Amino acid sequence: MITRKLSIIVVNFNAEKFLKKCLASIYAETKNISFDVWVVDNNSSDMSVPMVHRDFLQVNLIENKENLGFAKACNQAIIKCTGDYILLLNPDTLILESAIEKTVKFMDADPTIGICGCRVLNEDMTLQLACRRSIPTPGVAFFRLAGLSKLFPKSKIMAEYNLTYLDEDKNQRVDAVSGAFLMMRRNVIDSIGLLDERFFMYGEELDYCIRTKGAGWNIMYYSNAKIIHYKGECSKYNSRKAFLEFYRSMYLFHKKHFAINYNPIINIIIYIGIALKALTALGDFIFFAKVGSKR
Repeated sequence: MITRKLSIIVVNFNAEKFLKKCLASIYAETKNISFDVWVVDNNSSDMSVPMVHRDFLQVNLIENKENLGFAKACNQAIIKCTGDYILLLNPDTLILESAIEKTVKFMDADPTIGICGCRVLNEDMTLQLACRRSIPTPGVAFFRLAGLSKLFPKSKIMAEYNLTYLDEDKNQRVDAVSGAFLMMRRNVIDSIGLLDERFFMYGEELDYCIRTKGAGWNIMYYSNAKIIHYKGECSKYNSRKAFLEFYRSMYLFHKKHFAINYNPIINIIIYIGIALKALTALGDFIFFAKVGSKR
């Protein structure tokens, strides 16, 4: 068995054009470390699989016969790859300025880091706020859902969700990083296990960060490594499923990590709040879908 410094896992679903650019950027910007790439395709109906076969013969390709979700697909590759580090990378990303190599070297220099994320940028090069965040406890989530985090972005209390009071140019110890670029140490996986497959496509990275931190590892936001993330490009091909899974993950996340800390009445109120938020969003989803179909 060949041991490599890094194994990169890309879970794909109908993102052929983005996947091709993502893979090309990996090989163009990662020259000085040993690595392999695993693409797990969740039964795409576009030409993703033929493209990988044609243009990236060096990629290890797992072809699923159904959409297994992000966590389960990641786990399929994790148990096969041999890297000292594992990078979970979205297909709708572009690696900039040797970001992967920089992150590996950063983690090499500090063995207390269990998970590291980078500076994730929008297409216009502004910071994507989800790349460094706190764990969304009910209290933290309330300020965001109420819109107070936007009104008071420099408040350590009201803006804790996305940590907007922190300097984005400085490396920071945080609670969680974006699943679009999440590098973990192999020792973390050996210690706490695989991703929780009950999360289909949202919440699994937050769950894994909580478990990692609970095992005594640090979670770091590393500002010197940069990628572009075309957010939402993967989920839009199955927007109804993505919509449902987003709110289901909120329910699962609270039930797994926080419900035990609250009495049943408070938990019921929280679950009702999630349901009401989902119904409101569903109304917007249906309305805009109808408007879009008439254009």
